[in-house]
Amino acid sequence: MTRTFDIAVIGATGSVGETLVQLLEEREFPVANLHLVASGESAGRSLSYKGKNLRVRDLETFDFSTVRLAFFAAGSKVTQKYAVQASAAGCAVIDLASGLPAAQAPRVIPEVNSQALANLAAPCLLTSPSAPGIALASVLAALPSAINIQRLTVTACLAVSSRGREAVSELARQTAELLNGRALEPRLFDRQVAFNLLAQVESTASDGHTALERQIAGEIKELLGLPQLPVAVTCIQAPVFFGDSLSVSLQAQSAIDLQQIYAALEAAPALELVELSDYPTAVGDAVGQDVIYVGRVRGGLDDSAELNLWIASDNVRKGAALNAVQIAELLIKHYL
Repeated sequence: MTRTFDIAVIGATGSVGETLVQLLEEREFPVANLHLVASGESAGRSLSYKGKNLRVRDLETFDFSTVRLAFFAAGSKVTQKYAVQASAAGCAVIDLASGLPAAQAPRVIPEVNSQALANLAAPCLLTSPSAPGIALASVLAALPSAINIQRLTVTACLAVSSRGREAVSELARQTAELLNGRALEPRLFDRQVAFNLLAQVESTASDGHTALERQIAGEIKELLGLPQLPVAVTCIQAPVFFGDSLSVSLQAQSAIDLQQIYAALEAAPALELVELSDYPTAVGDAVGQDVIYVGRVRGGLDDSAELNLWIASDNVRKGAALNAVQIAELLIKHYL
């Protein structure tokens, strides 16, 4: 008889939380009882799961000892406040908000570093990396190890949904205002994002880098096991509701064999390689899909050891909810 588990989704009313619930059903995750949990203002709502309407419970009063596993998809501050409490109650935690240090909650992508789960003590504390980090590490890990990456440069064009439902509503409002010829007053963003590109996502530190840019660089180094790899990351805000797009350039140790690169990307199970005469887009290809699209794979104009490529991925589904569920599937198979 298949074992089943009592599960909690923290932040169940957000876009990632709702997608988590959807994927638990789609992938027939062995759920005994599903507890939907959110902050006080969302408590009392109902969400559908397997044909039933489940009432959302208040996080403040939720008893973590009643579940074996909790997905935290309600932001880093919520994780920092409640994850240790959940762990102390015997509940395994998968954090989707990077609210815990890597030393406490290792970052995991099942297709990249599932070995990170080895020798973990129960109850496990684990992190599902950022959506750009998942897309980027999944592609880089599929490349032949012989290329020996020497330097990595990434420009990440991020969908507004990376900042939650409020940002999606703000882009929709700005778009409607401009299309109707009305004066625009930015609210969530510090300036117009509709029909525009913003050179940074959220505020920068004194050195000019944002917290997310530092986070992505750290994730890549950890996930690929390359702590000394020089990584340059620029995150820009694109006027796109869902789906991230990444422009990637890397320096290899020696000349790139493009045919070898194509073969490796073609064989990777979580990737979809698009032929050179075409290219993938977030809206036209990646949104709603469980794979990461890779295109425009080419060498450098002046450097045979340079590799350039383009990545498109669904930041909510593949880049958040699916990776977390896949981590949970590994946990229930080997550790719970």
